[in-house]
Order: sequence, then C-alpha cells, then structure tokens
Amino acid sequence: MSRVLTVAAAQMGPVARDETRETVVERLLAMLRKAAGHGAELVVFPELALTTFFPRWWLDRRADADHWFETEMPGPATRPLFDEAARLGVGFSLGYAELTAAGQHYNSQILVERDGRTVAIYRKVHIPGHETNEPWRPFQHLERYYFDEGPDGFGVWPAFGGRVGMMICNDRRWPETYRVMGLQGVELICCGYNTPIHYAPDPSQDALAGFHNHLVMQAGAYQNGTWVVGVAKGGIEEGVDSLAQSCIVAPSGQIVAQALTTTDEVIVADCDLDWCARYQKTLFDFDRYRRPEVYGPITAR
Repeated sequence: MSRVLTVAAAQMGPVARDETRETVVERLLAMLRKAAGHGAELVVFPELALTTFFPRWWLDRRADADHWFETEMPGPATRPLFDEAARLGVGFSLGYAELTAAGQHYNSQILVERDGRTVAIYRKVHIPGHETNEPWRPFQHLERYYFDEGPDGFGVWPAFGGRVGMMICNDRRWPETYRVMGLQGVELICCGYNTPIHYAPDPSQDALAGFHNHLVMQAGAYQNGTWVVGVAKGGIEEGVDSLAQSCIVAPSGQIVAQALTTTDEVIVADCDLDWCARYQKTLFDFDRYRRPEVYGPITAR
C-alpha cells in the first residue's frame, strides 16, 4: 500500500498589527482551498499565523499582550478554518499564541487530522534570548518575556498514515530536536517560523539567513531520514524584514519544493513516507548504533 502523502506549505506574507483574526483566517482559508485543489492532504501554516509577530515589542505589562493569545482552539474566529478543512478532507498544522486556563503562555502549534480531529498540540521548547533587567530588549530576546517554555519535549504522533512531529522556529536550529523525534521513528516534521533577516548579535550573518535556514532543515532531514516542511511568515512586517523561502525537504536532504515570493504562497510536494525507512536503514543500524540511553543529557529538562 502506497504511503505517499501530498503536503502543502502555506507561506504567509506579513500580518499587520491592526489586522483582525477574521481577516487572517480568510487568508488561511484561501490557501487551504488552493492547496486542496492541488490534492494536498496536509497543509502546514507558519508560527504565530493568526497575529503579527508581537514579541518584537516591549510592553510594561505582559497581560497587555493577552489579546494576541488564543484561549481556545478552535475559537469563534478560527472555527471556519476547522470546518472548511474537515469539509475538504484536508488536515493542517497551525502556529498560534496559546493562553491556557491555568495562565500559561505558550508559543504553540496544533496538528489536525483530515477528519477535523485534533491529533496534538506542541508547545515551543527552544525559546531564544535571555532575561535582562533592561527595559528594552533586542528583538530576539523578547520571546522569553511573553512565552513559557513548552513542558512536553518533542513528541511524534501517528497521523496521516505515518508518524508526524512538530517544531517551531528556533527549534529547527538544534540537532537534538530532530534526533529526539528520529528516535521515535518520525517520518514528517512540521515547522513554522518567523525569522528576522537582521541578526543583531552578529550582523555579518544577515547575508546567510536563507542559507542557514535551509542548512539546518536539510541536515536534520538527512541525518534522521525524515521529511521536513518549513513554513515562513515572511516579508516586511511592521518594519521588520523577515525571511521567507519556505520549503519541503526530503529524507535525502534535497529541497523538493520552495516558495519564490515573500507573500501568501502555496507550494506542494508528494511525500513518500516509505522513503524514510530507506534512509534510516542506510544511515544507522537501529540495533547496533542507535542507543537511546546516551541521549539522556540532551533530553533531560
């Protein structure tokens, strides 16, 4: 039985600070329908897809940012996306800011099956930056002010006829992200990101932003024998130029589809999940070389 899954990366252009959830959801619906028209069974949307990337701003009271967070998923504004996806028989992965009933603030990503069932919610683990007493913080340091670290680590779930994992933005920079999922037999990883092209700690890296973005996803895919779908919210959003270059990477490490613009754009690829096993067997012998017990230091919290 063939396990070819048709996957779409639904890249977004900028979302303005004053853009409503309803307006954004209409954009997502348009891309969902376009992807379905190309036969997609899974559509991957970016990190914090429903709002502007608000962690670029400092607010004296963190609670003043709560209106950017979702207290339920789906909620009134996002219900049309869930309903249309179920009607079309298309699943999706969506990044958003989550405020739990217990008061935790997470940078989250939900995975929804083709029948509308929620498979899992992943909360971002690798949050960039560091705490400081300064009232102003560089762009990439504010995430720790607004978000709590995800408590669950990197999961892999049976879905879409295979084993699917999720990661968000900075997670993709680190080899342990892929390896922990690889140890669980992952076959496809969904990754949304918002990545500024200007890297304040070392501006010499600005020209390499696209190269580094693809490098880590291609290496992670090849070294763990998995498909990786990396999806951006790119373009100039509220004055910040962010990387686009969304892509779908095969277990060989090859990019099989890539976005060409910095706006709303859908790219599609047929992902043969059986390809993963061939690369996993080539790269390592599970019995002799893959030793989960040595990964304790990188998985311990």
